[in-house]
Amino acid sequence: MDYIEKGGIIVYILIALNAIGFTIILWKFFTLPRKNAMIKRIKNKTDLESNSSIISQIEYEVKKLESGLTYIKNIATIAPLLGLLGTVIGVYKSFEAITANGLGDPTIFSNGIAIALITTITGLIVAIPHHIAYNHFIFMIDAIELKAKKEIVGSK
Repeated sequence: MDYIEKGGIIVYILIALNAIGFTIILWKFFTLPRKNAMIKRIKNKTDLESNSSIISQIEYEVKKLESGLTYIKNIATIAPLLGLLGTVIGVYKSFEAITANGLGDPTIFSNGIAIALITTITGLIVAIPHHIAYNHFIFMIDAIELKAKKEIVGSK
């Protein structure tokens, strides 16, 4: 908790983004494996339709599967930038302390450096799993789309 308080508002923002992102990740983790149900649903809807209509239906279902992934991608992108912002703020506070008090005592600017390091670390801790999850889900959705096209369009 001490690190969170030292990191300030930026760390609180990163924690909030992390909570939102992991909620979406868990939701996707439990809903994406039901790909066979999606393929059956498309088959039932498109039994008598042409291939172009079937492909549109597959693309529509894939777009539904992709919902929420933009948030994960944005969190993965924004988190390190927020960490960098915290770094800049921390370094600025260090220079401000040096300007006000001189260079005599190194502990004068250590608080700013602590802020810089804590926000950078937090930004990376948030970004890395979101980036991995986003890439994993995109891979899964691409595989689902290919399987649907192969099974449905290929059989017509």
